[in-house]
Amino acid sequence: MKMLSLEQELRENAYPGRGIVIGRSADGKSAVTGYFIMGRSTNSRNRVFVTEGEGIRTEAFDPSKLEDPSLIIYAPVRVLGNKTIVTNGDQTDTIYEGMDKQLTFEQSLRSREFEPDAPNYTPRISGVMHVEGGNYSFAMSILKSNNGNPAQCNRYTYAYENCVAGEGRFIHTYMHDGNPLPSFEGEPKLVSIPNDIDEFTDMLWTNLNEDNKVSLFVRYIDIATGEYETRIVNKNK
Repeated sequence: MKMLSLEQELRENAYPGRGIVIGRSADGKSAVTGYFIMGRSTNSRNRVFVTEGEGIRTEAFDPSKLEDPSLIIYAPVRVLGNKTIVTNGDQTDTIYEGMDKQLTFEQSLRSREFEPDAPNYTPRISGVMHVEGGNYSFAMSILKSNNGNPAQCNRYTYAYENCVAGEGRFIHTYMHDGNPLPSFEGEPKLVSIPNDIDEFTDMLWTNLNEDNKVSLFVRYIDIATGEYETRIVNKNK
């Protein structure tokens, strides 16, 4: 698979929607993830990321302007022992609760499907990182309608073992802007991951569309110790 420029992927797409990137830093020392949200409506843009425990949650920036919270207020990141869960919706809780009961990542998601936001039927994208004893692996999932037909949910899971230094995978909800919004197609894109968390954070935030970007989360986890660094960037301040 050809390695793509994540910078270019973001810069040339005005509306990838919500996106997850997971991989390993170039020096091999860190398990890396980034999650961003974008919005076209006032309701979607009226959000910030806030810390909650070892994870984060979305919150209304101006509570008086909050309309329907059902698909925009959730915990994108939660930590369950040596597992870090990152998703674009409240399926974070579904995965957390399922894995806590010894279900696999894929089994936990069997009870969920794409979002009920016709006509877009936004895909649910999810990832889980497993860092333990100096070893690191991760998996990603996308649940999407069958070419816009909500009668069928197509389920795809991708697992990456013995992650290669400097490589990551990028998945996002929409191919590009449109009405309805076209769902992501294909397997997660191969992209490069740098060593420095601030460099990576700045690259992601700078190249997201200025009008549509809302919030960004980045975390680097030391594979040897499990200790982590986090960056949160919010457009609303």
